Amino acid sequence: MARLIGHIERVMEVTQSASAAARSRLAASWYRSVSRHGLDPAEARAPDRLAAQDVAARREEHQAFLRVAAPRLDRLFSLVGQSGCAVLLTDAQGVVLDQRMNTGDAAVFEDWGLWSGADWSEAREGTNGIGTCLVEERHVTIHRDEHFFARNTAMSCMDAPIYGYDGEILGALDVSSARSDQTEGFNRLIGAQVAQTARAIEEAHFRAAFERARIVVCDSDDTDASTLLAIDENDLVIGATREARKVFGLDASGVIAPRPAVDIFGRGEEPSARASGFEKAERAAVVRALARADGNVSQAARQLGVGRATLYRRMKRLGLDES
Repeated sequence: MARLIGHIERVMEVTQSASAAARSRLAASWYRSVSRHGLDPAEARAPDRLAAQDVAARREEHQAFLRVAAPRLDRLFSLVGQSGCAVLLTDAQGVVLDQRMNTGDAAVFEDWGLWSGADWSEAREGTNGIGTCLVEERHVTIHRDEHFFARNTAMSCMDAPIYGYDGEILGALDVSSARSDQTEGFNRLIGAQVAQTARAIEEAHFRAAFERARIVVCDSDDTDASTLLAIDENDLVIGATREARKVFGLDASGVIAPRPAVDIFGRGEEPSARASGFEKAERAAVVRALARADGNVSQAARQLGVGRATLYRRMKRLGLDES
């Protein structure tokens, strides 16, 4: 009890400081919880939970997202489940849509509100892994006393945002721990795996959305982000992940107006930089197709889903000959 009272007093002290929010992301989140959402760190109410029919409706709306995410949630849970962790997937509003946890831990997680249909937005739960990840659109770890509500300080949460093919945030991937002895060092290891899995889900969702297009993987300084372009049979870019939109100066979100790939990959870059990005990836794809086809251009064109004449033009532009 003394620990909880101490936590409440610390949160209130920090949120009353005019400069704390400017110095610390955690303090800024606590401040939002009080000033924007009117929350009290001493509140003992259970997390809000949507009715079953509302959860079903949200799952129906996101069925493509859930379908590609499911095997990757399974894989992540196989790595962290035995250490007393749960894996949760939410929508963009922080409502839990899918979960993985051991039967022996289920009662603890349900009591905490880490359950299907629970609303873990920052507006309802204050600073927490899911809600703060979605607000700040970045990977976060909220370890025990970093939570806003005193009742949530027994858990550790590692989260990463997931973006859709249109550049809009789709939801959050969360690993929450039921262990009281979980260290911050272990949290960092789990957080890295969460970020990697979130990227895999994002890539799979993008590929599924453009299943008939050629997908080109591009270079980016952000190794935790998916940098993919979708290109149709006419060499028009018709889709880009959030990171690719930033790299190539495209609209941050929404449907991309089709435009020639050659017009996009060089935007704002020197020729030497272009070769390290789109052109490098495209050249590698063409070379692989030709190698699989033993140099047969017609067969390689079929593999790439383009016409023979189109492939010849592309080979000429990339400096490749039939040999």
